[in-house]
Amino acid sequence: MSVQPVVIITGASSGVGLWAAKSLADRGWLVIMACRDLAKAERAAVETGIPASNRRIMHIDLGDQASVRRFVDEFHANGLALDALLLNAAVYLPRLEEPMRSPEGYEISVATNYFGHFLLAHLLIDDLKNARGRLPSPPRLITLGTVTANSEEFGGKVPIPAPAELGDLAGLAAGFKAPIAMIDGKPFKPGKAYKDSKLACMIMNREFHKRWGDTGIVFNTLYPGCVADTALFRDTPQAFRTIFPWFQKNVTKGYVSQPLAGDRTAQVIADPAFASQSGVHWSWGNRQKEGRMPFAQPLSARGTNEARNERLWDLTLKAVGLA
Repeated sequence: MSVQPVVIITGASSGVGLWAAKSLADRGWLVIMACRDLAKAERAAVETGIPASNRRIMHIDLGDQASVRRFVDEFHANGLALDALLLNAAVYLPRLEEPMRSPEGYEISVATNYFGHFLLAHLLIDDLKNARGRLPSPPRLITLGTVTANSEEFGGKVPIPAPAELGDLAGLAAGFKAPIAMIDGKPFKPGKAYKDSKLACMIMNREFHKRWGDTGIVFNTLYPGCVADTALFRDTPQAFRTIFPWFQKNVTKGYVSQPLAGDRTAQVIADPAFASQSGVHWSWGNRQKEGRMPFAQPLSARGTNEARNERLWDLTLKAVGLA
């Protein structure tokens, strides 16, 4: 009897996560859809055509560390193996005037997008190690990156509200609780908080590769193209939600559809071609062309400063109660 691969996908009720779940389910994977809103996830799974036999929906609120721990306990209670973990979920709240806080008191974008995924990955890393040899290809921990967090790419140079920049980690080092709301300790900028959280996630994946790369797990990030019409942008002004997709389709040519972005993400998780390299940031580029092949995109100096990355790791261990 063949082994059914198992993947956990955070934020699988919409956008890239949903369509990656669809693509993997179509390949025969069992997809654990880890979501905040279970009813929404069920509706999305049915509407997208993810078979009931290939999905399980489980609750997680990545902004609440207790919820992350409960999710892992419930997953382990199911007795399932884990062949891949996709860290996909994100919140983007660019119109906040004051920071929202997680139950632990942390700014919500960083708490959800970065701290929650950091904790989840640590609590499941042994599951991935134990999956070695179950499938012909190695277990994988894949993180959805963004062009706006990498200043090596055009989108990462856009100065609105400011490029991703973690500075000397002064805010995180000071405890990252009120009145502090930014990793660099500077005044709150909600759009930048999102970019910083995604940069931190991309650094996290590099650090996992550095620390666990010899275990046989593949650690990679990816940018599947600009998915300009997902629910990630639901808290932006209506004018932005109208203009941004048009701009990406007709001016930058960076737009990709949600199904295509989901399929590209599924490729990085499942296809043998992506199993031979770990520590890579896969990209399909800023300007989309039919049949374009992915390539390894360098990260900027803001994501490759080894001393700062190690310090970010150590401070985050404390923030999520692992040190």
